[in-house]
Amino acid sequence: MVAHLVRLKLTLMRNTLKKSVWQTIGLALGILYGLGIATMALIGLAVLGTTAPETAGQIVTIVGSVVVIAWWVVPLFAFGVDATLDPQRFVTFAVPQRQLLAGLAVAGLVGIPGVVTLLVSLGTTLAWWRSPVAALAAVVGGLLAVAMCVVGSRATTTALAPLLDSRRYREVLSIAAFVPLMLAGPLIGWATAAIARGQDVLPVIAAVLGWTPFGAPWAVASAVADGAWGLALARLAIAVVVVALAWVVWDRALAKALVAPRGGASAGKSKGLGWFDRFPATPVGAVAARCLTYWFRDPRYSGSIAVVPLLPVLLWFVGSSMGIDGGDGFRELMLVLGPLTAFTFGFAISADIAYDHTAFWTQLSSGVTGFADRAGRVLAAAVLGVPVVTVFAVVSVAFTGRWDLLVATVGLSLGVLATGLGVSSVVSARLLYPVPKPGDSPFKSPQGAAMATMFAQMITMLVLLALSLPAAGLALTNVLTGDAVWGWLALVVGIGLGGLFLVLGMRWGGRLVDQRGPELLQQVMSYK
Repeated sequence: MVAHLVRLKLTLMRNTLKKSVWQTIGLALGILYGLGIATMALIGLAVLGTTAPETAGQIVTIVGSVVVIAWWVVPLFAFGVDATLDPQRFVTFAVPQRQLLAGLAVAGLVGIPGVVTLLVSLGTTLAWWRSPVAALAAVVGGLLAVAMCVVGSRATTTALAPLLDSRRYREVLSIAAFVPLMLAGPLIGWATAAIARGQDVLPVIAAVLGWTPFGAPWAVASAVADGAWGLALARLAIAVVVVALAWVVWDRALAKALVAPRGGASAGKSKGLGWFDRFPATPVGAVAARCLTYWFRDPRYSGSIAVVPLLPVLLWFVGSSMGIDGGDGFRELMLVLGPLTAFTFGFAISADIAYDHTAFWTQLSSGVTGFADRAGRVLAAAVLGVPVVTVFAVVSVAFTGRWDLLVATVGLSLGVLATGLGVSSVVSARLLYPVPKPGDSPFKSPQGAAMATMFAQMITMLVLLALSLPAAGLALTNVLTGDAVWGWLALVVGIGLGGLFLVLGMRWGGRLVDQRGPELLQQVMSYK
């Protein structure tokens, strides 16, 4: 049964690749990326083997703990990422549960993340090549860590399946997921800088993680290398017990799932017309009300709003990692908060039609003109973007104490917002690319969409940056010279050019929608 399930998953993966050339290209790039990560990790482990055993053990324990946590937590946010062997599909088959469990566990390694994790886990022996006994312990610990990754991941997702099926849970969880994801990079940079300033941080973190389920299997080899056999056995016992408990949880959750199929979400209670009560009964008002409903109820949109409050924190981490925390350089860096927020809001509607998916037919059948469609989407984004961008621009100036730059900062920020909305009005009607479907996780990237998505987003960002250069140059001149004239020029040019690009973008995008409406609908319906 185990071999059969592995062959089944390989067959499903092979058949998926036949659907699109982009999916084949995406898989090839994923394999190359995975091989690159594995190669760099193995080289790093070999180099780590030349350092002191204490340092090697600390780094392996910390990094390994992050890997296990990622295996356990990421599937909760990226629900539906790997459903090729969904246990629900085996409900009608008389497969013994223990065999099904073992088959699903082994099949969980069939894929780029599983193979890379297995290779790197076994490769931890390279960090102990000077100690054969520790290297052997690293093999045992690595295999236990891989088992903990796969079984723990399946246990958490299966046990929490009823919650994962709840739309409200998915919406809240998807938005909350942006917080750790956005802060992961800055936190790593900040931790790296802190470690560089004082090496005493590593032993404390590694010692704590070594007694947790996430770090115990990775810390077995370091205890053996130190000759602490009792400590090694204790950590080994923790790892074995955690894997066993995860297996039991998965077993019971799977048994319950197989006899109690998941139900659909209950209908919510209607509470008026929402945003449709607040906008005039015009085509532009109807489109704006519908889009604002998406912004607050669709996690693919509301995630963009959730990111905005984190931008000041991100800038703070960037300044800290550059070694300018608390200094004048760090304060000057906060001046980009307004333009950066404007860039985020402007870019947010660049895939609006793709996000509509099959619901785009309702707009085509209603006879709404392309310009009204573009204007309504821009209005919805502006209702949120204009006040937030203005407040952030003023707050950044107040934080830096550079009130002489207020006019330039506000002008540049509003100009970038208007320019971004104009550019996105064209891009969303011309450069469509696959996006997560309604109800899917915002982190679920359709297979084969990576290249098309990267191309469309890169073009959008480059055009937006190029059109924002005049106002940005004037604002920068105001910063460097302190002459207020340049600030007023930045305000006039930023708002003036931004308004011009916004109108031109809405008109151009509107013509594209009028001309290519049925083609756009056919294209979004082809995205699976």
